[in-house]
Amino acid sequence: MLKILLPQIIADNQLHSRWLNTLSLMENTGARKISASEDPHTVTYIILKHAAEEHRHAFYLKKQLEKTGIELPTYAAEYLLAPGSSKYYLNQLDVDVCRYLKKELGLNGSELRFAAYLLVTYAIEVRADELYPIYQDALDAAGSKVNVKSIILEEEGHLEEMLNQLHKFSPDWEKHANKAVEFETRLFNQWVGQLGKSLR
Repeated sequence: MLKILLPQIIADNQLHSRWLNTLSLMENTGARKISASEDPHTVTYIILKHAAEEHRHAFYLKKQLEKTGIELPTYAAEYLLAPGSSKYYLNQLDVDVCRYLKKELGLNGSELRFAAYLLVTYAIEVRADELYPIYQDALDAAGSKVNVKSIILEEEGHLEEMLNQLHKFSPDWEKHANKAVEFETRLFNQWVGQLGKSLR
């Protein structure tokens, strides 16, 4: 579905600028969620690095907007594609994963926040590893000046880092990670459906 939608989006500067702004919003939401999950005393180098890189992705995507010739000053709904679903997506994934961890592992407090950070971030990195290369291929096919190659490289590194942390988190990490991916897939499909509707 995304492979069909992206060429339509890229072909229209108005849509393309709002798409970039939407991706920037989602990266920024992710960065803020990582920061919110930090324990002030035990925050690690990896978590700080990850939050900083997600913030940089949000900034980089905003900067790419200049190549469309359209300025979108904020993340207000009129400057986004599928604004409701785009804002709901990560928040709902967080809620779903937290509910699952409370029920399955009886976690709460800082343990719950850290476990949710691991699983939500893992699911999002799996998605980013798929989404950004599809987007880059569509950009190349359209001969667009916009590019997301630097984000692709960093997201690959993030996924590796998340896998290392998950191995330490639980011997059953794969079962829990698959559940997070299942939640994310449902929400992603809803989001793509809303994107399609916003192009009609």
